[in-house]
Amino acid sequence: MSVIIEFSIVPMGEVSISKYVAEIIKLVRDRGVKYQLTPMGTILEVNSIEEGLSIIRDAHELMFKLGSKRVLTTIRIDERRDKARTMEDKVKSVMEKVESVRE
Repeated sequence: MSVIIEFSIVPMGEVSISKYVAEIIKLVRDRGVKYQLTPMGTILEVNSIEEGLSIIRDAHELMFKLGSKRVLTTIRIDERRDKARTMEDKVKSVMEKVESVRE
């Protein structure tokens, strides 16, 4: 079963954070997990909560290594144990319902 985790990391005191986000995406990419960058955060699809939290912990710590003095990290976890779901499955399910409402 996969776990879908959305997270956002904000180095406090910065106006533009795109250079920080780029470093986080490099870290995620190096870990070889499926991810989706959104305008407000990053979504991971991982095998376990532990795997996802390890990546987020390292990304959080990376902000300090890049010079931040204060970092705000927000995490949302979606874990379903009755059947396997992917990020795409979740979106497809909603879009199918949207289409059926239009008819």
